Amino acid sequence: MLTVPQGAALSIGAVLGTGVIALPALAAQTAGPAALVAWGILVVLSIPLAATFAALGARYPDAGGVATYARRAFGPRASAIVGWSFFLAVPVGAPAAALFAGEYVASAAGGGTATALGTAAVLMVIVTAGNLGGIRVSGKLQLGLAALLITLLVTATVTALPHADLGNLRPFAPNGWWSIGPAVAVLVWGFAGWEAVTSLAADFRTPGRDLPRATGIALVVVGLLYLGIAAASTLVLGPGLAAGGRGGAAPLAELLAIGVGGHVRTIAAAAAVLLTLGTMNAYYAGAAKLGAALGRDGALPAWFARGAAAGAVPRRSLLVVAALGASSLVLVAATGMGTRVLVLLTSGCFVLVYLLGSAAAVKLLPAGSGARAGAIVALVSSIGLVVVTGWYMIGTLVIAAGAAAYVRTKSSDRVVDSEPARLT
Repeated sequence: MLTVPQGAALSIGAVLGTGVIALPALAAQTAGPAALVAWGILVVLSIPLAATFAALGARYPDAGGVATYARRAFGPRASAIVGWSFFLAVPVGAPAAALFAGEYVASAAGGGTATALGTAAVLMVIVTAGNLGGIRVSGKLQLGLAALLITLLVTATVTALPHADLGNLRPFAPNGWWSIGPAVAVLVWGFAGWEAVTSLAADFRTPGRDLPRATGIALVVVGLLYLGIAAASTLVLGPGLAAGGRGGAAPLAELLAIGVGGHVRTIAAAAAVLLTLGTMNAYYAGAAKLGAALGRDGALPAWFARGAAAGAVPRRSLLVVAALGASSLVLVAATGMGTRVLVLLTSGCFVLVYLLGSAAAVKLLPAGSGARAGAIVALVSSIGLVVVTGWYMIGTLVIAAGAAAYVRTKSSDRVVDSEPARLT
């Protein structure tokens, strides 16, 4: 069973890991120093989102997570849409996450794209193997990874900030104030994850008490560390952050090199690999459990259902996630597709999960409660995220249409099967 520290570590890893490796550069490329506003917006929006999912998980602990809440509120079709969006977002996002770490390894060891792709492939194999051991193994692993993550980011921020230059804030919005919206869309990747642990809620000893506590700890840690590393990256690395120059490919490594010195690039590469393992570990665990629950509930073939019970290992679902992730990586290698496209496609899926999840919370949580008020704020925020994500929602809508069609087909099959045979 999961403890509060393990649950907090899984949330921190799911939200914080790969986002801090590459997102400061991606956001700066979009909005320049004004990306700091986007960081602040998403830290604030994380509070009602995280609180909403924690409240739902505490009341309805189930392997289906957000899909279960959508089913309770709106029925099986909405549940399938949410479940498919999350389940399929993970194998799309996994190569991007692994490639972020691969860039750090390539920065330290050389080898360029080949090194980055090879690193990504190895990371995906390791995470799959680790989750085959079950939640107890992955939960303990996550505690160590979270401790490393916090130590690394505090060190990078505190040691680099003395080298800050306020001149790096000018011009503050070189691409116009409108660019803050697209920067928010990019950064959704870094703040997606508050929903990931809901699929593991039933694995806590006391979900109603432990999940909100774990989420509260994660909120404080994530908010402070994200704002600190974003500020340090902007103030210390300056225009090179956005231009792909100084620190543009691996900003965390550059901050450590400036603040600590020595052979920090190698250390940062190793840390980036471990941080990415933490994020992928949390998402693979959540997606695998969700896939089993979707098979149990009829939103995926019944073959997926094994492992849906609390404490069970959903190996079939996990192997499907791993196979789809490997296919995505092969596609990236064959086409040269950049990680930014994968990030935005994944963000589109998570935005839909947030939208339907917060809508379900508004319906399910007690009227007049603080949790329901937070859910209303989360719903309004999710609608805003749909707007700023723009065209990248199209892929998500295709997934939603496929999920709805699958449920409709299954319902039709059940009706036909239930009709009595007619005498001729």
